[in-house]
Amino acid sequence: MKDINIFCFGFGQVAKNFIHKIKSENFKIYLSTTSTSQTHKKNISGIDYVSYYFNNEFYDLNLVKKLKDADYILISIPPTNGVDQVIKNFSKVIENCKPKWITYLSATSVYGDHKNKWVNEESTTKPTSSNGIARLEAEKSWLFLEKNKNLPVQIFRLSGIYSNENNTLIKLKSGNVNLINKKNNFFSRIHVDDIVNILFESLSNFKSGEIYNISDDKPSSSEEVILYAVQLLRINKPKIIEVKELESKILKNFYKDSKKVSNKKMKKFFNYNLKFPTYVQGLSYVRNNLV
Repeated sequence: MKDINIFCFGFGQVAKNFIHKIKSENFKIYLSTTSTSQTHKKNISGIDYVSYYFNNEFYDLNLVKKLKDADYILISIPPTNGVDQVIKNFSKVIENCKPKWITYLSATSVYGDHKNKWVNEESTTKPTSSNGIARLEAEKSWLFLEKNKNLPVQIFRLSGIYSNENNTLIKLKSGNVNLINKKNNFFSRIHVDDIVNILFESLSNFKSGEIYNISDDKPSSSEEVILYAVQLLRINKPKIIEVKELESKILKNFYKDSKKVSNKKMKKFFNYNLKFPTYVQGLSYVRNNLV
């Protein structure tokens, strides 16, 4: 059994599933996380840990000692008001730590609109949304620390995440999905299991300063994915609406961009075969495991 001391800024579905994965590989885990509510003791997969209060510039000072002790640091907190709060509050602390591994979870929104063309890690970044702009600035901040402070940093640009608990099938069953009338609008996605498997691979196969797209093999339109999900559930197609009818600003921004995200670098470096190469395998698996 190996030991791992890990600090997670943010503890959402990716971070939680990552911890489950590490535990399943027979590691002894020393875990600390952050929470926007008060500091409290918790348990996950039989692991006792403390979740420390951290909400923008306010945080539990006990967090700092745990951060200094961590060998592995995962950052999954998105920027707030355009600012990476981890960099803002803890960059000086992290500079004086000696971690073996720092991973910043970014998003493919940093690419912006590439008019249906393929993008890879060398492609131009021209984000159109405020979230994409903030993500790109955060990436630059982390890479600055990597280059100038000799910190071991890698960046994962995640495509649209789905999981057994959060997916198109469940949204369709709840009536929360519409077909958006926008042809040839491509986006990429990734099942959370593949994200955490690649994160786990990176614990032992790590190259500092690198950026990886974390996506499946088949960029597709939302219509294509929804129609396949409808077929799996054997239900009627949802209502078709125009982009301008969307109430959510986030969704409207989403449909501004169209690109196909290449995963070739990720698969080659980590020598990884995707568990769910496309939404077909992913949603079929989810359908078979729906309660």
